[in-house]
Amino acid sequence: MIRENKLRILTYAVIAYMLLAFAWWSILLFQKNQDAFKAKVELQQLIMIGKGEVNSSQEFLSSSAYLDLEKKYKRQEWMIFGEAIVFVISLVIGVWLINRGYNKAIHTAKQSRNFLLSITHELKSPIASILLTLETFKKRKLDPEKFGKLNNNALVETERLNKLVSDLLLASRMETAYEPRIESFDLPLLIESIIEKIKNKNPQTEIQFLNLNSEENFVVMDVLGMTSIAINLIENAVKYSFDNQKIKVSLNRESDQIIFSVSDQGIGIKAKDRKQIFDRFYRVGDEDTRKTKGTGLGLYIVKKIVERNEGKIRVENNQPKGSVFIVTLPIEVI
Repeated sequence: MIRENKLRILTYAVIAYMLLAFAWWSILLFQKNQDAFKAKVELQQLIMIGKGEVNSSQEFLSSSAYLDLEKKYKRQEWMIFGEAIVFVISLVIGVWLINRGYNKAIHTAKQSRNFLLSITHELKSPIASILLTLETFKKRKLDPEKFGKLNNNALVETERLNKLVSDLLLASRMETAYEPRIESFDLPLLIESIIEKIKNKNPQTEIQFLNLNSEENFVVMDVLGMTSIAINLIENAVKYSFDNQKIKVSLNRESDQIIFSVSDQGIGIKAKDRKQIFDRFYRVGDEDTRKTKGTGLGLYIVKKIVERNEGKIRVENNQPKGSVFIVTLPIEVI
């Protein structure tokens, strides 16, 4: 951070020097142009008086020769002024582009650092848990109850590790290789099964499912994409709900589109973070102090899947607190 600040200060110092040098150059150029004009006027006046074309300085100032010189001088002044304006505008644009690129590079470096820290923790934690369980099985003979508990914990950690790897692979495919898999399926049944699995892993969580259009359950759309969207948004709501584990999932169908929303009573999302939460590896807060698990890939994957299916996603404040994620996706009418 100190090195970055020194580099920024040095950049601003160089820019300040360039501006001062240019200002001094402009003043000198204006003075040289003015001196050249005065010298030409005096020379032209002497020549014309010597030839008898004018009899006085006052008469020379109204002559066509003087007016031509003055016109040329004014044109040169405007040229210098125009070049100065172009230079300043070019410098401002250049500084803005450099500063934007610099900030983007710093942001990317920070996000990459956060990602490396989080992915290291996310990988080490389940691997260590599974390794400890296997070592326990090898060294000790356990009663059925303890064996079942440890075995279940190992399966949970294995599933967590599998999801992490799947998310990494899916995120790497998002830019170019992902293709929607369109087929007919029972959407409410899919959502209900996802909710059931999440509730089994989080028994303290209360998830309410509202199917606002129960007459037409089958839809034709991206089944894998919808599955990933539902899992990531619901698990995200569970993760950031903390003490208030009340989540509402709603599904509605309007003509040729599906509206899927997930609302929670959690910590909410600050306005400054809303534009960035869908960026790859972005997570609210600092990785060094953040307590929640995750890699910053979930919402990125959701946003990319929504875009690939020509849908929309937005986040709003929930009342009295928390967040609401609303996804609108097109469906094929049967």
